[in-house]
Amino acid sequence: MKKPIVRKLRCAVYTRKSSEEGLEQEFNSLDAQREACEAYIASQKPEGWVLVPNHYDDGGISGATLDRPALQRLLADIEAHHVDVVVVYKIDRLSRALMDFAKLVEVFDRNSVTFVSVTQSFNTTTSMGRLTLNILLSFAQFEREVIGERIRDKFAASRKKGMWMGGFVPLGYIVKDRKLVVNEGEAKRVRMIFERFVKVGSATALVRALCAEGIAGKQGKLVDKGYVYKLLNNRVYIGQAVHKGTAYPGEHQAIVSQALWDKVHSILAESPRTRARQTRAQTPALLKGLIFGPTGRAMTPAHTRRGDKLYRYYVSTDVLKRDGDACPVRRVPAAEIEGAVIDQVRGVLRSPEIIVRTWRRARQSIDDLSENDVRIALERLDPLWDELFPAEQARIVQLLVERVDISAEGADIRLRTQGLTNLVADLSAVQPGARRAA
Repeated sequence: MKKPIVRKLRCAVYTRKSSEEGLEQEFNSLDAQREACEAYIASQKPEGWVLVPNHYDDGGISGATLDRPALQRLLADIEAHHVDVVVVYKIDRLSRALMDFAKLVEVFDRNSVTFVSVTQSFNTTTSMGRLTLNILLSFAQFEREVIGERIRDKFAASRKKGMWMGGFVPLGYIVKDRKLVVNEGEAKRVRMIFERFVKVGSATALVRALCAEGIAGKQGKLVDKGYVYKLLNNRVYIGQAVHKGTAYPGEHQAIVSQALWDKVHSILAESPRTRARQTRAQTPALLKGLIFGPTGRAMTPAHTRRGDKLYRYYVSTDVLKRDGDACPVRRVPAAEIEGAVIDQVRGVLRSPEIIVRTWRRARQSIDDLSENDVRIALERLDPLWDELFPAEQARIVQLLVERVDISAEGADIRLRTQGLTNLVADLSAVQPGARRAA
């Protein structure tokens, strides 16, 4: 009698463990699962079952997702028709979610792959086997959801006690023995940001100044406006632990006093537009829109306070938007560069050559304008410069200066050819009597 031909069935063993605990041991949970599955495959050798050499082991990965390296390799081999049977220790090793398991079964069916659980005997090719599978999966999903609820309840209870439960470590702290401990070096930086915000009253102006000074956050990157707002609103700094919007007294030490916190948040409660108007009024910038760095990008005004002193700068936008090495000239003192521009402008007002050139251009549009009229108008402006309001000084600078280019060697100041003509026209309109008297 002829012996029936037995078709060879290639069997892949899949193992998984949710936590990494114990994986460093010589014989761990994954090894135990694999050993049980290999013994089962060996018992089915008369049926043609053979073990494939590839290992599919996911250690320290939750079954709540299908995005697991070993599982994805197994599915790829199934799609390539290298596997006929998938063997696991328990069905929840493949997945604890009913919807995810339905997706896996769909892949198995499409490629004529059967599924076997060593400790839960059933056959997925029959309707009763599928019913059994769905019942077991429902209980597995229920177990996962109960575990999740317990973890969330434990987390909430711990936060109410003020305990640190992990996550992003704020600037100013380090984690020691699973608790937040003050890092005094970083804590000084946090207090400085709070104190300077109270003085400046604008996150935008503060960020410009901090970037100009190379102040960085926890990861070493220059701070931006979003980072500063998060820092100013982080209640960890006043010794509180927050869970779902509710604050509780924390176990850790506060970095910022309640009084300083209240000052900052009284400012934040104002409209950002109101604060921006106040900041602009306090820190005039004569060269805004006119000054450019070595890379050709504009430089923007910024300021900082130290005690009662206000220090103003023009900062490269490359530095603000990228990093401190993006521009060879990161910032220039505002008073120095503005003084250099004003000195050049005032020197121009006194130059006989410029007076003649301005008169020749201006007389084309101003009737009865003499060279003496131009000289008198410009000479009167020079001694009055220091008495002008900042806004009027800025208007004249904008009228006369076309561009200021900053480089490592110095500054290149380019004047507007038409600017002096327009200025003379303005002065002539204001003081018509002066021209007649001349």
